[in-house]
Amino acid sequence: MRIVFAGTPDFAAIALKALLAAKYNVVGVYSQPDRPAGRGRKLLPGPVKQAALDAGIAVFQPDNFKMEDARQQLADLQPDVIIVAAYGLILPASVLSIPVHGCLNIHASLLPRWRGAAPIQRAIAAGDPESGITIMQMDEGLDTGAMLLKVSTPIHPEDTGGSLHDRLAELGGKAIVSALQLLEQNTLKPQAQQNVQACYAHKLAKQEGQIDWHSDAQSIERLIRAFNPWPGTFTDLGDQRIRLHLAQVQKHKQEQNGQKASPGTVLARQREGIDIACGEGVLRVSQVQLPGARAQSVNDLINGGKQILLPGQELQ
Repeated sequence: MRIVFAGTPDFAAIALKALLAAKYNVVGVYSQPDRPAGRGRKLLPGPVKQAALDAGIAVFQPDNFKMEDARQQLADLQPDVIIVAAYGLILPASVLSIPVHGCLNIHASLLPRWRGAAPIQRAIAAGDPESGITIMQMDEGLDTGAMLLKVSTPIHPEDTGGSLHDRLAELGGKAIVSALQLLEQNTLKPQAQQNVQACYAHKLAKQEGQIDWHSDAQSIERLIRAFNPWPGTFTDLGDQRIRLHLAQVQKHKQEQNGQKASPGTVLARQREGIDIACGEGVLRVSQVQLPGARAQSVNDLINGGKQILLPGQELQ
């Protein structure tokens, strides 16, 4: 079976390596054009491109598939199937129809829930009990194609966007290998998505990371985990922007001096963390990042003598 792989970031690179480890014949790899990275803003290959180069596989990086030359170059590879994972470019119908078995997408959610660009973070922020991988037959819609294989994993109370990403990336590699084995046996059973059950995981925006202390403590805690490591969450204390990396919901009352504290008020500061009143409940933030500094525990913050995030101060 001749396979063309299309993907760009780490999530996709793990799937490509799984295909290669399973001895599948990957005849070409497509990845987005190199982007400037680092302080020097040098053009650096993405993880998928680097994995392909390490394996001696030809890499193609068109800006899009609007030109006939780009589509013909792909057709010349004579793919039986194209595997797509976090590629980042739209594949038009003229590309989807090139391979014999069409294009299979590795999507990081249990479709039809969380179609779209940021399913991992949206699932954590929403409090979903589980996530997973769906191998999907691509069509012209946004993650609307028939489902071919699904694998689930629980979302643990301590999961961050980063930890769930890594677990789903490994699951995605295993799932696509399983799907190809079923394809070779002609035993894949497409299942149409129920559109009434669909919801969309819109692309993350940095401004979404600003904490609204009028929200309940549980929702804020989930947002902090979901947006860790990117785009991150933050709050403002005067003109200082403070990033929040780790927090836990507390059971005690949101009171200060016997009165209910307004949302965003620092209630207490101890080595275990900083207690902050929310719209409902109390959140204990245990790891913070001050402007121009690295992330640190509240214990280290106190040891450093920083007079910040003190009881009575109000965050916005």
